[in-house]
Amino acid sequence: MVSDSIGAVHAAACGGAPGAVSDAAHSVPCDAACSGTAPSGPVCVGAPALNGTELSEPASKVLRALEGAGYEAWIVGGWVRDAMRGAPSHDVDICCAGGWQENERALETAGIRVIESGTRFGGITAVCEGERIEVTTYRVDGFYTDGRHPEQITSASCVEDDLARRDFTVNAMAWHPERGLLDLYDGAGDLERGVIRAVGEPRRRFEEDALRMLRAVRFACRLDFAMDPATACALAACAPLLDAVARERVGWELDGILATGHGGDALIRYPELMCAAIPELAPCRGFDQHSRYHAFDVYDHIARVLTVAGELAAARIDGGDPSRPPSPSLMWAALLHDIAKPDCFTLDERGNGHFYGHPELGARKAEAIMRRLACPTELIRDACLIIRYHDLPLRAERTDLLKMLGLLSGEGLDTARLANELFDIKRADTLGKAPSCFYYVEEIERMREMVRELLANHEAYDLQSLALGGRDLIAAGVKPGPRIGELLKRALSGVVDGVVANDRADLLAFLKLD
Repeated sequence: MVSDSIGAVHAAACGGAPGAVSDAAHSVPCDAACSGTAPSGPVCVGAPALNGTELSEPASKVLRALEGAGYEAWIVGGWVRDAMRGAPSHDVDICCAGGWQENERALETAGIRVIESGTRFGGITAVCEGERIEVTTYRVDGFYTDGRHPEQITSASCVEDDLARRDFTVNAMAWHPERGLLDLYDGAGDLERGVIRAVGEPRRRFEEDALRMLRAVRFACRLDFAMDPATACALAACAPLLDAVARERVGWELDGILATGHGGDALIRYPELMCAAIPELAPCRGFDQHSRYHAFDVYDHIARVLTVAGELAAARIDGGDPSRPPSPSLMWAALLHDIAKPDCFTLDERGNGHFYGHPELGARKAEAIMRRLACPTELIRDACLIIRYHDLPLRAERTDLLKMLGLLSGEGLDTARLANELFDIKRADTLGKAPSCFYYVEEIERMREMVRELLANHEAYDLQSLALGGRDLIAAGVKPGPRIGELLKRALSGVVDGVVANDRADLLAFLKLD
């Protein structure tokens, strides 16, 4: 287990029981290591690998080049966190005592190419043997006037000061092949316990950079960790600060949360923050659907649909690679499929709630939301198609299913994938309702299998899949013009309705061109 491996690396490094390093690390003052050379305090004994994960040779070359020039350097951030978890990362970040200009000179002297990628924040990118390694100077951030960026960056004299400005304890560890692990905030302990905890005072961390709130949720979802109670409270209290963050940054983090397959957990556990990210979700909270088909309010229903959609992606009903992240269009569609329900609600004379037109309005609202969040155009198109037709009545009949495929066809569209995702959202939607609706899941899976057979048999559902084209009609004596399109549509209707086979000769005979 991950916790066992984390405990083992502590024991091996510190010569004691798992967890012993944490108390020792916390007890050493920062001043003991602020000399610009190897720290003498809160470190574990070195080892050539961290928890069995060896540093890549290009990253080792960059580290040696910096320290060969007299600048202390450490591996920090995600590489350390993931190595401790036994889940090696390919992205390496190095934190160094030298200023960015000094670091650049040291690397270029060693024959390593440098890109000045983030000099405003003391950062450069080393490119060594095709690998990109981020190198940043020790720094202390000044005041955050915009809730996102520090007003000024000040160089720090020691790595401890740099670690103190970082967001979460699991990201605030440093490691060196000789000096070992530096863990001031018990990040290894939080990894073992499965907790995301802010470094220092959570509210201060979020007031400095409001985007950290969504990062906290993304890490919790990705690692399947709980949120530290104080950090969770600060998420709710500071959620309004998210308004100061550029919408494209919010969209990027939301996409990361959805990619974990645990977006439903995010909605349930952190509603204030998720509603701050997408304000259109707020009216859904507590909205009673007044329907015997629904056991939950609109918001909780959305959360459950998102959860089931993520589980379906992990199970790979479509036969795909289970290690692949879930489809972004499916996840975004699950998140926004009922976003228009509060706008479309009506109550009949018997007290039953109805939401007529909510799929169509929902698709329009989802498009506006996703454009605001700077989602890719193709993703918006696909997600909104699924939303528009998620409530489409379907029967396990050939004609119905071919017409559905026609609705999901067009230039640039992957009809087979979209059809599969439509069945995924229908199944998730069904399982997010009252138990009396669950019977429909069997019908959905029957329709999914029928669609696979229709596609395998090359049945026509649009003009592109029709065995007859405009050139065929011209060759048969039809003059170019509007009549060509009319005849092709009539031929397609005949195939979809089962009147004629999708065969060129049969279709020409069906059209009776003579």
